[in-house]
Amino acid sequence: MLSQAFAPDPRAFFADLDLAGRKSLVAAVSGGGDSLALLFLLRDYLQTVDNAPSLLAVTVDHGLRAESAGEARRVAEVCGAYDIAHRVVTWRGPKPSTGVAAAAREARLALLAEVAGEAGSDLVMTGHTADDQAETLAMRLARGEGRGAAGIAPATLYAGRVWFVRLLLGTRRADLRRFLRGRGLSWIEDPSNRDPRFERVRVRGRLGEKEIGRLVHRARQMAAERKDAGEKVAALIVASADRPAPGLLRLSRPAFEVADEKTANDTLRLLLAVAGGTPHLPEAMRAAKLLQRAERTRGRASLSRAVVSLRGEQIFLHRERRNLPRCAAADEIVWDGRYRISGLGGGAGVLLGPYGAENARAADIAGHEAPSGLVRAALAAEPALWKGERCLALAAQRPDLSVRPLAGPWAWLLPCFDLAPARAVARVIGTARGPDLPLRRHKGQHQ
Repeated sequence: MLSQAFAPDPRAFFADLDLAGRKSLVAAVSGGGDSLALLFLLRDYLQTVDNAPSLLAVTVDHGLRAESAGEARRVAEVCGAYDIAHRVVTWRGPKPSTGVAAAAREARLALLAEVAGEAGSDLVMTGHTADDQAETLAMRLARGEGRGAAGIAPATLYAGRVWFVRLLLGTRRADLRRFLRGRGLSWIEDPSNRDPRFERVRVRGRLGEKEIGRLVHRARQMAAERKDAGEKVAALIVASADRPAPGLLRLSRPAFEVADEKTANDTLRLLLAVAGGTPHLPEAMRAAKLLQRAERTRGRASLSRAVVSLRGEQIFLHRERRNLPRCAAADEIVWDGRYRISGLGGGAGVLLGPYGAENARAADIAGHEAPSGLVRAALAAEPALWKGERCLALAAQRPDLSVRPLAGPWAWLLPCFDLAPARAVARVIGTARGPDLPLRRHKGQHQ
């Protein structure tokens, strides 16, 4: 927490931040009290760091209110007065009529990540506070979200490329405003923060001081529990899982049978989501019953777009062939939640779709140590380039393309408390692990 003297030591906020090898970083600054306080605390901190990276403040103009462009100019003026580099980026194009807040959040992440990449950085700092943590957890608990009870993560990896780091999660919003007043700085009040049509505003009005403290403490506890559970899942994946062919996962039944029930179930849920390319894990109860159902149905069942096949002491998972996407080629695309493919270049008339059963039956699958029928079934659901009714090639066979497997639940957002299982999955499916977590205290716990 900040002191009443309005002169906190910025090193207390950023002691965990690992800036080694980084030449620049981005601070997301809307002009509100939280983000403006983050900017000046961060500026103060970087002045104490040898060979500090350059600081770039970025304001996203969502274009949803008439005042937004003027507010962005005000942020630019403040930054100019303190010699802080600043950019404004605008969310262009049509806006949805429903789900505007979620769409704006996705656009903001994408724009900030894009600017960070252009600046040669993999680090974006945001000003989320203890109040945000309490409000978020209260909303999630009201919806009965299990894993979501871990709350806002102190760091989240976006699209496998850029870390969004939140180091003010233990600090109250009111303290940050006292800090700004002590500096003679004013901030912008977003009128939507008082609009009761928004769930967060209604929740904010109901939370008292004790409840905020209780919720923040609970989020820390739940995050620690989620991290510990994830490390057990990671250990089981390392001990039991591999990928004998593209799109095909193989698990050891004996390893699952000796694991504790929760870890075995959590691991199966995760790998089902990976095999099916789904952003969410299947329900625990349905996953628990899956293997029993497979045993009753000649060793085969399906859940979360994934087919489960039992073969002796092995469990195989692959994507089912239903509802596979067929879409136009683009410079970069996430296909079926399972692959990020770049280099397509939007070729005229070229589509990206599943390889198909007929092509899989004719393919040479020599060298794969798995039942041929399962290898071909998995291959049929792999991405391929098509022109009309003619298959040009499997995407993975094109040397001019980058075809990166994805861990479905974390294709876009990977919270730092899920790093251990995500890294274990990355090893199994043969994909890059992404940039290192830029927080010192958490590194050994998650890598």
